[in-house]
Amino acid sequence: MNQWQVGKVKITRVIEMEIAGGTKFILPQATRDKVKEINWLAPHFADKEGNLIMSVHALVVETPTRKMIVDTCIGNDKQRSVPNWTNLQLPFLEDLSKAGYETHEIDTVMCTHLHVDHVGWNTMLVDGKWIPTFPNARYLMGRTEYEYWDKAEADKPESDKAPDELNQGVMGDSVRPVFDAGLVDLVEMNHSVCDEVFLEPTTGHTPGHVSIHIQSEGAEALITGDCIHHPCQIEHLDWASSADFDQTASTATRVELMEKYVDSDILIIGTHFATPTAGHLKRKADGGAGYWLDTDL
Repeated sequence: MNQWQVGKVKITRVIEMEIAGGTKFILPQATRDKVKEINWLAPHFADKEGNLIMSVHALVVETPTRKMIVDTCIGNDKQRSVPNWTNLQLPFLEDLSKAGYETHEIDTVMCTHLHVDHVGWNTMLVDGKWIPTFPNARYLMGRTEYEYWDKAEADKPESDKAPDELNQGVMGDSVRPVFDAGLVDLVEMNHSVCDEVFLEPTTGHTPGHVSIHIQSEGAEALITGDCIHHPCQIEHLDWASSADFDQTASTATRVELMEKYVDSDILIIGTHFATPTAGHLKRKADGGAGYWLDTDL
């Protein structure tokens, strides 16, 4: 568990899984040899063999008036196209409780986008039915994002309802049940959640992808979602994910973020960044092209 204080806002990371492995699935350009050339990635974000270390985690954002959770990981009991994500039995809810948060206390669930590893704990399996994990929360989903996935699913043949293989089953077990419970608010991509938290459009990975911007007492943080999957993309902005809806747009988003936030005090918290997860964007000291993430907080 990591924890950061941004003014009066406390942000707590609750890990579902953190693993090292091959790179082809998510970032095909990030070969082991290329990763080993980025010396600042080790030991936190890559191992000595050049394998990327990735994390799946949720972030609890506690303001003076709200208790919110950003992106709800993969979830237990779900049937997925990725074998290592299928029928998980992980202690995520117990770890959330250990961090000081019970499911009934969460009042807002924010989804940066509707991919499989960001909405799983929206629901849990009880007596054979998918029910909302956070029964007292409003689930905020981007209108553009939801309408894309809803239409894509509707346009598929009845025998193959997922818009892509990776997201097979997600709408049925992790999105529609919270709609059916009357807990969803469809919001615009610049929606203000409360005084300290608002959405920031960061499209490309999906059509309606957003990041979460936090500001309080002059301090700021940005929860990236998947506009940056791994810190190696900070040095290589053109390394686009194979899961990106529009790789040109996702690269443009990273370029824009670097130009906007490099050498500033804003804390960048990566939704898939392994421990220590957060840092500040810096220009390379040698004056060359590229950036890096300074995690010395």
